[in-house]
Amino acid sequence: MPDRPPGPRDDAPADLREKVYGRRRGRRLRLYKTNLLETLLPRLAIEPPADGRRVDPVSLFVTPEGASGIMDVWLEVGFGSGEHLAGQAAAHPDIGMIGCEPFLNGVANLLEHIDAGGQRNIRILADDARPLIDALPDASIGRCFVLFPDPWPKIRHHKRRFIGPDNLARLSRVLKDGAELRMASDVMGVAMWMLEHTWRHPDFEWLARTAEDWRRRPDDWPQSRYEQKGIEAGRKPVFLRFRRKPRG
Repeated sequence: MPDRPPGPRDDAPADLREKVYGRRRGRRLRLYKTNLLETLLPRLAIEPPADGRRVDPVSLFVTPEGASGIMDVWLEVGFGSGEHLAGQAAAHPDIGMIGCEPFLNGVANLLEHIDAGGQRNIRILADDARPLIDALPDASIGRCFVLFPDPWPKIRHHKRRFIGPDNLARLSRVLKDGAELRMASDVMGVAMWMLEHTWRHPDFEWLARTAEDWRRRPDDWPQSRYEQKGIEAGRKPVFLRFRRKPRG
């Protein structure tokens, strides 16, 4: 084993709604991005069913012209400014990419990437990912990304971190056998937190075989703006790849 790295919906009943922490809006958006939110987002936006039904993720990519041509669906939880999601969508046009991000400025940034790149295989949930994950069928997602999530550094806020027992159980249910869960952070405490929780979960196995496997970003892993800013500030990112073990 390699060396360890040194870190609801508004209409849901109030008692069933899981709280979403963090900002929903940042700086005032330029007119161009505001227009994208008004014109492009409605064509790409998705919402989990309000009645508890399951939703086939491939069906989210069917266009008015007919079949989607989508062979698999990947999920990114908290896509930040969207560079990674847009890059994966461009590199894999036959993969449907679902991105979840409650921060409106991040959604606007992703829309800018889509407007420039023309990706047709992206769908966006501009909200908490958990209700959507709960609406997906078992073994329906081919890969999931949780990249540079909010570190919530104060001890009393650690329960807000996305990777933990409850959400790992969610991801275990919807990931296909052999599907990858990719995670990253440049905060060592968070990287260790994600590694420990996922390593301890019985449904996941760590794919690293040498220390270089978690120190170096794989070639098929587009760099995000946040990662680049962290490197420029002297922070060293950690890249974690886990596989969903076969059921039964």
